[in-house]
Amino acid sequence: MEGRPPDDALLVRRACGGDADAYECRLLAHEDRARRLAAVLCGVDGDDAVQEAFVKAWIHIGSFQGDGPFAAWLPRIVANEARNRRRAAGRRAGYELRVVEDRASGAAAPSPESAVLDAERRRATVAAVTALPPRLNEVVSCRYLLGMTEAETAAVLGLPAGTVKSRLSRALDRLRADLPERPNTWCAP
Repeated sequence: MEGRPPDDALLVRRACGGDADAYECRLLAHEDRARRLAAVLCGVDGDDAVQEAFVKAWIHIGSFQGDGPFAAWLPRIVANEARNRRRAAGRRAGYELRVVEDRASGAAAPSPESAVLDAERRRATVAAVTALPPRLNEVVSCRYLLGMTEAETAAVLGLPAGTVKSRLSRALDRLRADLPERPNTWCAP
């Protein structure tokens, strides 16, 4: 089985033992999601937050107990660093939310009119999510903009699953009120 990459658990064990190459391999697998998470949580400083979080994770890799997946441990460090940067900068109103994919319907190009309407809906949605209080913004961003499950959202934000569900419910109620022209399916899981 030469040429087959080592599995995730082996790489994590090797990284915990101080193998920088194994750690780098794990980071590369999680980098895109970490960058999107940091961008959602702290905006323009997202890349700096990710870099700092990766350094902190390397420093503390020996303390990783393996009691949960590395894929939840690392984003939690990224989320904490991103929140710290956001609080330090004091710019709640300046979040930059990046919507990852701009999905066209079917294989046909949208008409110019529908493209303009879609862009306007996205802007209104981003503005409404940005206007939410930080604790609601975080759960909506993780769950719907980053596509995390409720369990992943809870793990990344360090919240009980029930808290994530209740915050999602409150946030979605607010968004539905702020975006009455959007169908209720815009935020379906």
